[in-house]
Amino acid sequence: MSVVAIPPGPRCLLPGYHLFAFRRDPLRFLTELARTYGDVAQFFVGPQRVVLFNHPDLIKEVLVTRHDHFVKGRALQRAKLLLGEGLLTSEGDFHRRQRRLIQPAFHRQRIAAYADVMADCAVKMTHRWRDGATVDIAREMMRLTLAVVGKTLFDAEVESDADDVGRALADLMDLFELLMMPYSELIERFLIPSRRKFERARAKLDSIIYRIIEERRRSGEDRGDLLSMLLLARDTDGDQGGMTDEQVRDEAMTLFLAGHETTANALAWTWYLLAQHPEVERRLHQEVDQVLGERLPRFADLPDLAYTEMVFAEAMRLYPPAWVIGRLVVRPVEIGGYFIPAGSLVLVSQYVMHRDARYFPDPERFDPERWRPENKQARPPYSYFPFGGGPRRCIGEAFAWLEGIIVLATMARSWRMRLVSGQRIEPLPRITLRPKNGLLMRLERRESASSVSSS
Repeated sequence: MSVVAIPPGPRCLLPGYHLFAFRRDPLRFLTELARTYGDVAQFFVGPQRVVLFNHPDLIKEVLVTRHDHFVKGRALQRAKLLLGEGLLTSEGDFHRRQRRLIQPAFHRQRIAAYADVMADCAVKMTHRWRDGATVDIAREMMRLTLAVVGKTLFDAEVESDADDVGRALADLMDLFELLMMPYSELIERFLIPSRRKFERARAKLDSIIYRIIEERRRSGEDRGDLLSMLLLARDTDGDQGGMTDEQVRDEAMTLFLAGHETTANALAWTWYLLAQHPEVERRLHQEVDQVLGERLPRFADLPDLAYTEMVFAEAMRLYPPAWVIGRLVVRPVEIGGYFIPAGSLVLVSQYVMHRDARYFPDPERFDPERWRPENKQARPPYSYFPFGGGPRRCIGEAFAWLEGIIVLATMARSWRMRLVSGQRIEPLPRITLRPKNGLLMRLERRESASSVSSS
């Protein structure tokens, strides 16, 4: 294909129109852009050129083959206000060093040991549930995954902090749109109340993280969890050095938030979809009854919980927690026959790609059968990429898959969820893809299921 100077895209008839349309409904805007203009399309947000790639081969070019032409996009650069130089936001040699230090915490043997904690946290939550009660399942999943990440990665009880963390995250999400606006660095100087609200939210999260770090330093224990590894780690392949207190805070904050926010959203959307598809729900219940009997799931059960995994995979196809990835072009690059100049912002969207009918026929339909091995193998890589790809692929991917399967199996053994009528359900695309107004669901204890012991 010959190089084309300008990718196709909509003309901007009014100044700021694309910015307005994108901010009003980014999911619809990007979906319509791909459907109208194809695999490569561009638009402008003020002076910023934005190029959307929507083909598996081109997504691989961005995330893998040509990754060295890009750095993290504006969203994660601005996220440094909260996360510092953590694994999610750092770049270059420093990122590679930090990843080397953290990787052992996510080795298969260590991940396997987390399964029992995940199941135990899930069954403890359900012990507080009452048949016929109404709960916001999105909020419940946030509380659950917060407890899981606190216990597995930091060996700390943080469930009592769930409300404080929830409020702080809600405040941060509300301010995210402001942080993403062009010239927001200047605008926020004049919005003193919003800035103070952000700083209070950050201070609350800092206080929780630093409390956990201080308790561990005081005890001097090596508990074999992530926090101990962060405090004791030495870069044997590099400078032999460890992490400063600030670096430990940044990595702990990143994994503390990313380790519960994304999985909680994925689980909440899964319950939402199951409530609308009784046949899928019936098959899920049948599988967990046959595999588990009267006990909680274990790591060794994963191969036998194949349908549970398929349900979780399909839920993340329709509602991927990370709905878009942005990369800033630092060196001019040719992708898909188009020349992309330095300074451009490149987007690849899980939400858009996962709904592409070329790879997922009848894409709006919730169909776990798409994830049978033969169906998966028929699709190209990067037609599905909920955890990103390349050297910046999510380090906690195996952790998230395990947690999703274990929690679904644990809860589905004894409970089903029913949507409360009259509520408007819509996704809110901020840092992650949240249910905009929560998800009110009525709890129903399964009559055919015996009570599960946490022993």
